[in-house]
Amino acid sequence: MQILNEMAMGNAATLIPVRAELTTQEAANLLNISRPSLIQLLDQGKIEYRRIGTHRRVRFEGLMAYKRRADADRRAALAELAAYDQEIGL
Repeated sequence: MQILNEMAMGNAATLIPVRAELTTQEAANLLNISRPSLIQLLDQGKIEYRRIGTHRRVRFEGLMAYKRRADADRRAALAELAAYDQEIGL
């Protein structure tokens, strides 16, 4: 239903199977970051991936798990800043 609503508003929608494996460029596009930034996250172990020869493949569900963690961290930092602002009277 949500996909149909988005499409009715003229927005593009993409269906990706949960078990899909993405290229690094596809994964970077989904996170709205550059491919080199994604590679750093992979090398730091923040997102799971596997190698096929010299190519990296990122599982969609692992990518979304990282996105949920990152979003939660951002919300927590924002809440902390808001609490601090109230504490000092801003």
